[in-house]
Amino acid sequence: MPGEGFSGIFQSSSDMNKIRYKIQNKALVYARNCTCVLALVATSGLASELSASGPLKAQFPNDEPIISKLMPEQAHGRGFKLEYFVDAPIDVFWSFKTNFDNDLLHKNRYINSHKLVSREGNLVITENEYSYKPRNVFKWQTTVFPERHFLEYTLLNPEECGQKYHYGYVQLKTDGARTRVTHVSYFDFFGVSLWVNYPFRGGMSHFLKYTARWEQQLVSEFEHQYQQ
Repeated sequence: MPGEGFSGIFQSSSDMNKIRYKIQNKALVYARNCTCVLALVATSGLASELSASGPLKAQFPNDEPIISKLMPEQAHGRGFKLEYFVDAPIDVFWSFKTNFDNDLLHKNRYINSHKLVSREGNLVITENEYSYKPRNVFKWQTTVFPERHFLEYTLLNPEECGQKYHYGYVQLKTDGARTRVTHVSYFDFFGVSLWVNYPFRGGMSHFLKYTARWEQQLVSEFEHQYQQ
């Protein structure tokens, strides 16, 4: 879409369908970066926040995930903060998040393969392939801070994956018998603003809600295995 303004893009229903298709494709491209992060991991003190639906409330309506838009420290790009609860104790969910050789990840519709490359102390390297771009390998570095239940991550090969940068963190906190998850991510790629603000299926909000619910459902299966 270089050189085109929005008035030119949406001149016909045919053009609109083409743009929607392109944006959905961008969502899938982004999913390759984000899905495994939510399933596996992971810088604090990052940037200002702009809420997607007003200020965060103390109560989560019906335990629905809360999504806020963030502006990164870099000149370009976007970010988000995703908050949700998981019905599992923090030790169970922490074990799930730090199990970097977990076969349950393949239950996610976007993940074709996942490999633990190395783990030296608190530094973990993983590689992932995704269903929508199976020939691309995404190499993630995650730093584990067990005393804080905190994971910090970065994509080591962003150019190979169509990104300019991608990094963030996951923070777990106890909430009674449940775990509260806060996931912050910053990224930049072609079409990032459209993807972040696209309100329909294939946009950021739809994708993040799917991913949070997938984790909420999956952890119950993991908890059963963990307790055996």
